[in-house]
Order: sequence, then C-alpha cells, then structure tokens
Amino acid sequence: MDSQNKLTSIFDKTLLVGLGCGVLVLCGIVAWFVYIVQNFPAPSSESTQLAPPTQTPNSQILQFLTPLPPPTESLSPTSIPIFNDSPPTGKIVFACYVKQIDQICLMNADGSGREQLTDFTATAFYPSLSPDGGTIYFSSKRSGGFEIYSINVNGDGLQRLTRDIGSLYAPELSPSGDLIVFAKSGDGLWVMKPDGDNPRPLTDRDDIDPTWSPDGSMIAFASSRSGQRQLFVMNADGSNIQQVTDLNNMGGRSTWSPDGTQLAFYRGPAGDHNIYIINVDGTGLVQLTNGGDNLGPSWSPDGNWIAFTSFRDGNNEIYIIHPDGTGLTRLTSNTISDWQPRWGN
Repeated sequence: MDSQNKLTSIFDKTLLVGLGCGVLVLCGIVAWFVYIVQNFPAPSSESTQLAPPTQTPNSQILQFLTPLPPPTESLSPTSIPIFNDSPPTGKIVFACYVKQIDQICLMNADGSGREQLTDFTATAFYPSLSPDGGTIYFSSKRSGGFEIYSINVNGDGLQRLTRDIGSLYAPELSPSGDLIVFAKSGDGLWVMKPDGDNPRPLTDRDDIDPTWSPDGSMIAFASSRSGQRQLFVMNADGSNIQQVTDLNNMGGRSTWSPDGTQLAFYRGPAGDHNIYIINVDGTGLVQLTNGGDNLGPSWSPDGNWIAFTSFRDGNNEIYIIHPDGTGLTRLTSNTISDWQPRWGN
C-alpha cells in the first residue's frame, strides 16, 4: 500500500512538472506572437507602390536625348532614310571638261544617257535647265567675252542672247518663263527676257550665282556686300534683300528646296568644301557631306535628292545624296572633270 502511494505521488509530481513546462512553452509562444504582431509595419499607400528604379543612362538612351550630329555620307547600316531610294528622275545638265575646254553635257538623273551638246573652241559652263526641261541656258566665251546662250536639250537651236554688256554668268530662267536672271561680273545681278531683250540690273554690288525660288517670287544669291561672302535672298524685283548665312568660307552656287523653305549651298576652306542645308530664315543649319571637296549643289524637282560635284575620287565627278545625308551615289565616272550640275525635269 505504501509502495503504491509512493508511485502515485511520483506520477502526480511528474505530471505537474510536465504541465508546468508546457504552460511555460505555450506562454512563450503567445508572447512571441504578440511581439511580432505589435512590431510588424502597418501597410501604407506609399509602400504599396513600387519606387522607380535608379538607372544609369546608357549611351543608346543619350543618343535620343541629345541633338544628333549632322548627317554625313558615312552611313550606319542601321540608319533608316527619311527619303525613298527610288531611282532619280529628270535630267541633269552640267559642265564637262573635254579636250581642255569646258563644254555643256546632259544626262538622265540616274547617270545614264550622257550626251555632249556643245563642241566649242572656247569655254561653255554655268548651265541650267528651263522649268519645262526643253532648253539649256549657259555662259560661253565662244564669241570673245562671256555671253549668255541657249540651246535645246537635243543639241539644236543654239542662240546667243546677249551682246557686249559685260562678262555674264550663271543664267537661269524663271519658273514662269518670263525672265532670265544672270550675274554681270562686278556689276550685280541682271534680268532680261528669254530672247535676250531688255537686259536691266536688279542689284549693283558684287553679287553672283542667282537662282529662282520655286514659285518665282524670290531669288537667292551669294554676295560679299556685307564683308565676307554670304548667302542672301531678295524679292524677284530686287527689293527686300535679306542675309541668310553668317559663316566663313562660303561658296557661291546655291539651290532651293522644291517647297521653297530651305537652301542647299557649299562652304569650307579651299580643297575641303562641304554641302550644307539651311532654312531660308537662317536657322536649322545641317552639314550633309564630310570630306571630298564638294561643290555646287542642285536640288531635284521632287525634293528627294541633291546633286553636287565632288573631288573625293581624285577627279571632279557628279554625285547625288538624299537631303538627310543618306543614299550617297556616284553618277559619273570619267577621266575628265564633270561639274556644275543643275537638275531639271
């Protein structure tokens, strides 16, 4: 009986100890849970939205955030031309140096169908095409001094239009066909009727290389009237002369974009001229070429191309390029010099 009571007493003590330990463990767990709940951060409106990641801009992103450099003829394979690569259309008239004498030549705008139209014993150059593409106007000293002549695109119908009023260059027929503008050496820009009648001055400064705007309301030209040679525009009657450029090493010949908002021209030191585009108001200067000594740009009637002369292969040849600097294409490949291109229909 005593031994049974001892066993019962030992069991009761063990049970009490076990229950006590279990209670202590349970209390610990409850206390830990309460602590976690009390210290867990409450959700907020800010914590539910992701903060924008911190990024270090890479070079590709920066290319779109900073102004792009002027386009050049060195093209990236991934560049996407703004202008289409359909074959150029129309005709290009130009000066071709044959047997040590400049003559008048004509070709299709893709470089095919080259023809020599004159075979003079004296210089013939500064050609331009009439708006209808049927007549070429140019300067020649075949009669002694430099006079203005015209010839049909088939080589027939040669006419001398001026007589003994000075050395005359760079004739161009207006879009309406009413007037020819030309430069008189040392005596400004002049106009006359298409048959040479009634020649009269528009300006009286050292102005050169006139060219009509597409609508015939304005004339662009180069002049040193402000000091260094610059590009100017004026009304067709010679009024409201405005300076377009303020650049060094300016060339002469320029060309209007078909929409009349831009001019292409050339500039640079001797032997390193490049082709540029600028808005008529003097803003938006863009360089199209980079090296090669490039001269005398002429915009295509459809606005898709600009023709120019380049010495990049060691000889003057005629090239075309898109106005965004892409699509550089060589049109001529001769041992003689081809230069002064003027585009027409």
